[in-house]
Amino acid sequence: MTGRAVAIITAGFMTVSIAYAIRYCYGILLPEMVSELSISKTEAGVVASAYFVAYTLFSPLLGLLSDRYNVRIILAIFTALLSAAAFCMAFSGNVLTASFFFAVAGIGHAACWVPVVSLVQRWVPDHRRGMALSVTTLGTGFGITIWSFLLPVLVGAYSWRAGWMALGIFGFCVALLNYILVRSHPGDSGGRETKQQPSSMNLRWLTGVYRDLLREKKLWLIGLAYLLVGFTVLVPFTFLTAYAIEELAFSYGVAGRFFAAMAISGMAGKLLLGILSDSLGRIRVMIACGLLLGIGCLGMAFSRNLFVLFGFSVMFGLGWGAVWPVYAASARDFFLSDRSGSVIGLWTVFMGVGSVISPALCGWTIDATGTYIYAFVLGCIGGILSALMLIPIMHIPKVDNRTPHTV
Repeated sequence: MTGRAVAIITAGFMTVSIAYAIRYCYGILLPEMVSELSISKTEAGVVASAYFVAYTLFSPLLGLLSDRYNVRIILAIFTALLSAAAFCMAFSGNVLTASFFFAVAGIGHAACWVPVVSLVQRWVPDHRRGMALSVTTLGTGFGITIWSFLLPVLVGAYSWRAGWMALGIFGFCVALLNYILVRSHPGDSGGRETKQQPSSMNLRWLTGVYRDLLREKKLWLIGLAYLLVGFTVLVPFTFLTAYAIEELAFSYGVAGRFFAAMAISGMAGKLLLGILSDSLGRIRVMIACGLLLGIGCLGMAFSRNLFVLFGFSVMFGLGWGAVWPVYAASARDFFLSDRSGSVIGLWTVFMGVGSVISPALCGWTIDATGTYIYAFVLGCIGGILSALMLIPIMHIPKVDNRTPHTV
């Protein structure tokens, strides 16, 4: 790979690192926020939902923009927007202001996934896409792990507001890094991009792209599998810590380590399964990820031993870590390369739907039954079904992206 490709991967790593740290570390800062702002758990859930709704709605748009316009500017601006919103979370005074700032952060995050994975794929050879995306998206687990250690220290020394400020300041540094390192296409010089035709982003073009893609059976099958993955992933990331404390009677310190186990094993999963997807095939590894997620959830539902539960957390983490880069890499396997950002953006909508449904439905089962077991069983079903949805894709030939295509 070229030096610029390495720079692109580095910028992408740092971008997803801060984006996912801001997204998931809300849960670490939440207890202190709830206490000081006097908001209920339901209101705290509304704040989190505001983030994900905005992220889901804006992902397709950012995917389209990344296919047509200067990704360097898009990443710099939206990473700065994400960081400014995180910094402003420190000044939240009630549920409305917190929801607004976190929703703006969700908009910023929408440019920190689809454009990043599309950009990386432009700069690496096809036989290295799985490896490159795995290295780039290692940033998700890295960011969560590092900030899960830093934030409690900051909160203990200062307050939860200092935690949001630190996340925001670091994010601004990443935005500057994007502006310095990123180039949209191989051959770009000094950040100058090839100008698009004025009509390239009009309504007719947009509807044409969506119309063509939505007619594709493979887009729907992979998209629905991604929806089920989104559903399954949110079960442990929402309820595992509470389940370990309230139902299994583990201490808070021990329960928190299950989260770390998933994040750390997720990084291993990205490297191991992501690299294997280059040789074994994307769909086979995506099926394996669904099975790992499903079996991990089932094991969590019925494990009572500390070490067994850690083992299933690691299994789940392996599938969780690999699923994102491998799904992203499959876009160029089955669709034209100049539409990969649009495809990933549409798939992100499917994933967002599953992620929005999961906490509410699983929370309802916990309230209705008085146990967390059925929530994790639902997660198991989602993971297994996601694997089954992909079996018909195994026999669909790949698209030849070795030659240029026109829109």
